[in-house]
Amino acid sequence: MTVEVGNRALVAVSSATLWTSADAAQDTDRIALGTPAGVREWVASMSREQRVDGLVDRSLTQVFMGDEVIVEEIDDGWAKVIVVDQPTSLDKRGYPGWLPTRQLTTVAGTGQGRPFIVSATATSIRDEPAGEVLIPGVSVGTRLALFDEEPYRGWSRVVLPGPQPPGWVRLHDVSEAPSGPAAAASGRVDVISVASQLLDIPYVWGGVSAYGIDCSGLVYLAYRQLGHGLPRDAHDQAEATERIDNDDAKPGDLYFFAHPGKTIHHVGIATKPTEDGEPTMIHAAGNYGKIVHETLPADRLRTLVGTHRVFTDD
Repeated sequence: MTVEVGNRALVAVSSATLWTSADAAQDTDRIALGTPAGVREWVASMSREQRVDGLVDRSLTQVFMGDEVIVEEIDDGWAKVIVVDQPTSLDKRGYPGWLPTRQLTTVAGTGQGRPFIVSATATSIRDEPAGEVLIPGVSVGTRLALFDEEPYRGWSRVVLPGPQPPGWVRLHDVSEAPSGPAAAASGRVDVISVASQLLDIPYVWGGVSAYGIDCSGLVYLAYRQLGHGLPRDAHDQAEATERIDNDDAKPGDLYFFAHPGKTIHHVGIATKPTEDGEPTMIHAAGNYGKIVHETLPADRLRTLVGTHRVFTDD
């Protein structure tokens, strides 16, 4: 069976990049367009300037293996899709963009299993326990379905997207998926733990994977891990969360930044203040080219336009 317009499809590679158009990708992006998708090698091949500025107006976001999309158009090996798991004000159905059809598969043949989520920074799907790699670079935040059977020497069979045989994943690299959004009592600690796990990962415009990520991608990914379906982009994340006084910030709240008269352009996850009461955050910072944990510098404080709360049970 083939991917068809009007049907739903699943992402078949570890991480597929969503592009602004069918011709937005350049020759230097080829490695990210294949099967498997060489996202790690693609990111490593770029300079900081290319990762921060060179993808603007070309790359939109990334989609995890097994995530569902609606196929709207197919044009010369590319599919215009709607990513249903990434809320956005651009389209009420999900995030719109283009990706190679080779990175998609049909939903036919996909079996049911117990819901798990990748908790290691990254893992691989193999053909047998400790065997050959079938799908490399499966990122933290990827949802998997594991067979409800006894594991074999620390490995479990996992359902793969589309009509293909199951693979194997190391149990140490996954955890049971949350059945609903995490509450504040545990979620505040956990969201900082997830974000801290990603420290020093390169900043990549449009990135959401463990190999490269942008500011709102970090927020989306960290909260996805806890069962919260936040929007993908910073200004939409602000709209979807509750504004509070800056002085009331707790770990796990969100700091939003904008220049005077401009749309929100940056977001960070609040962490515990310094002993002097100065605000701190974890964020994917273009100026550093990576995810950092720092006290808010003066230029950030000047553009801080709001502190927002995700957890509704505080």
